[in-house]
Amino acid sequence: MAALNVSRTEFVRSAASPKQFIRSSLPAVVFAGKSNVGKSSVINRLLNRKNFARVGASPGKTVHVNYFLIDEKLYFVDLPGYGYARVSRAERDRWGKLMEDFFAEPSLMGLGVMIVDARHKPTADDVTMAAWFKDSGRPMLVVANKLDKLRKSEIEANLALIRETLALPDTVPLIPFSAEKGQGRETLLAEIVKLL
Repeated sequence: MAALNVSRTEFVRSAASPKQFIRSSLPAVVFAGKSNVGKSSVINRLLNRKNFARVGASPGKTVHVNYFLIDEKLYFVDLPGYGYARVSRAERDRWGKLMEDFFAEPSLMGLGVMIVDARHKPTADDVTMAAWFKDSGRPMLVVANKLDKLRKSEIEANLALIRETLALPDTVPLIPFSAEKGQGRETLLAEIVKLL
């Protein structure tokens, strides 16, 4: 397995329009999730950083496509959080357009990482996002974050509900994860390293 030194990480840019998307020969791991699902926390846990990806007190802080270069071997691409009510209609429309442009170029993505809340049934927005990932034809996986908030007896049923709601084929990994406690980190990193 190729090694990835996650401590060698740098923020590269925030893309507000398609012309700013990074088109590179390096693979890109693309993270998406609802505004309050802990997406930045998952990225920070992967990188063993406290607040590398911005963690906002109020959800909906990521409004651009943010690029981080990891060990000069691949990019982490942080998409804007979705499904948060307290942004203007215009902001939501701008977000939708940016995402449509991004997903219109499947070559921008080596692996899609969709983050959902392990405690809840995925929302309609989650289902739409999963469909975008699947339609891209690129490999994807789903991270069920906030595992630490579940009782052990609830985990299996919740994961089954997530898989069913998002209509995930058996080939799509569903990784139970806790950004808080670090559970699932090694499993997710192992999937990411397969790109190298």
